[in-house]
Amino acid sequence: MEIDLPNLSPTERYKFLTSVVVPRPIAWVTSLSEAGVVNAAPFSFFNVFGSKPPLVVLGIGNRPDTGEPKDTVLNIKTSGQFVIHTVSEAQAQKMVKTSTSLPHEESEIAAFGLSTVPSVKVSPPRIAGAAVALECELHSIQEIGQNRLIIAKVVQAAIEDRFYDPKTGYTDTNAMQLVGRMHGPNGYCRTDAFFEIERP
Repeated sequence: MEIDLPNLSPTERYKFLTSVVVPRPIAWVTSLSEAGVVNAAPFSFFNVFGSKPPLVVLGIGNRPDTGEPKDTVLNIKTSGQFVIHTVSEAQAQKMVKTSTSLPHEESEIAAFGLSTVPSVKVSPPRIAGAAVALECELHSIQEIGQNRLIIAKVVQAAIEDRFYDPKTGYTDTNAMQLVGRMHGPNGYCRTDAFFEIERP
C-alpha cells in the first residue's frame, strides 16, 4: 500500500509516523525562562546526530491548545541552553506528568515534585536521579512549517557512577532500565532486550 503523507491530516500523519519510526528515545528537557522558571518537558522526536562535535537534535512543534511555541522553544531561543535527560522506568510516571501544558510562569519541577541539581556548564539545572544528563548549547534552529529542529552541541555529560566504567568506557545501558516511545501518545517500551549481529 502506498500512503500519500502530505494529503493525510496532521493527526493521521502523526499516528502513522510514530507507529513505524520505533522505538524513539525520549529527551526529558530542562530549560530556564528569562524570569528564572525551570521548565521540564519530554520529547520523543529526538536523537544524537554526530560526535565531531557531539550533536543532538530535538523536533518540537507548537502547543496543540494555542498553536503558539512551547515553553521549551521560547526558553532555548532566549538562553541558548538546555539539558537533556534519559528516562528510566522508575521516573517514567513523573516524566509523563511533565508533558502537561502549564502556564509559562509555572514550573513542572515544582508542580510534580521533582528535584534538581546544578549543571556544570549551563544555567538550566539537571533533574535529580536521571541516569544521564547532557548539557547542551544551541547551535541553530530550523523552522519548517509548524516544526522546529533544534540543533545543539553537547558541552558536558554526566552519568551515574554505577552505570559507567571510566577505564573501559563501557556503559551498562541495560542496568539503566531506560524507556522509549512506541506508537501514539500512550505507547512506551523497555530497552533492556537486544541482540547482536557481527559486522562483516
